[in-house]
Amino acid sequence: MRILVLGGTWFLGRSIVADALRRGWQVTGFNRGRSGTSLPGIETVHGDRTSVADLARLAGHGPWDAVIDTSSSDFSPRVVLLAAEALRQQVSRWVHVSTVSVYAGWPHEPLSEDSRLLECPANADESFGYTGPDGSPTKYGFQKAGGEAAITQVFGADASILRPGVILGPGEYVGRLPWWLTRAQRGGQILAPGPAERIVQPVDVRDVAAFALDQAKAGVPGVFNVAHPEGISWASFLAACLEATGGAGRPVWADAETLTELGVKQWTELPLWRTHAGVWSVDASRAVVAGLRCRPVDQTVAETWAWLQADGRMVDHPRRAEHGVSPEKEAKILAALSPM
Repeated sequence: MRILVLGGTWFLGRSIVADALRRGWQVTGFNRGRSGTSLPGIETVHGDRTSVADLARLAGHGPWDAVIDTSSSDFSPRVVLLAAEALRQQVSRWVHVSTVSVYAGWPHEPLSEDSRLLECPANADESFGYTGPDGSPTKYGFQKAGGEAAITQVFGADASILRPGVILGPGEYVGRLPWWLTRAQRGGQILAPGPAERIVQPVDVRDVAAFALDQAKAGVPGVFNVAHPEGISWASFLAACLEATGGAGRPVWADAETLTELGVKQWTELPLWRTHAGVWSVDASRAVVAGLRCRPVDQTVAETWAWLQADGRMVDHPRRAEHGVSPEKEAKILAALSPM
């Protein structure tokens, strides 16, 4: 099996490359060489996917059985279309990593693959779309929907489109799980979003990578939501963080109305916390039937901490600074929650 990975130097792309090499596949990676280094054992082609000349040069390294695109989130639909057209004659199958943000109802409504999508042309530039006043829909979602349209236009039934929600695990760059782990290690009273029994559905990066590779080899055409089918409760998630880090902390639960009144920002200050009804109601049953297998979330938690302790280094990314409530703000909120 010979594959091309667009991206491939960090997090999901790197996990895909590592898994492909373990399978004995031949791997070509195409990237700009700016945000990471390629794993040993692959053919690396440096270039810019916005450049017609660079794409033509890349095509000369083909053919491939499949391409897996992990880097489209940085580019407009027009650029995704450019790459698809340039590589069509050299690639039998395209596996496209998209997002649940393409759904018009995200994050307000439970989602399946039949849910309505945001509308964006396949040739749209980076200016298309908007972010709503309440944070949904997002311009990012419009752009990713247009990227899907571009791939479908060029590859049709030879495309698989994966729509993950939140991806966690070793190598994470956004900093959601690393923040919770370092907070658990610090111990003490930990501000926790109630209800404690609410389920969240983060999926391990290695499980997404394995599913993407399976789709590249002998996948079923179509689209798949990629989320943890069982998920984990907030109580179990925080218990796993405390156990992994050896922290002596104790969650202090606060309901959504109280957290909102106290000025806690959803999704960022308490990573993974969001009140919208659909955010953790993503139906992944179609992907499970197609072969998605997800390890328990507490295993992801433990192995991410092990990676960090083994000098795991997150790629420097501006989104990491957005995540986590400051110790000072948390202390004030905890004080406000304490009985007089």
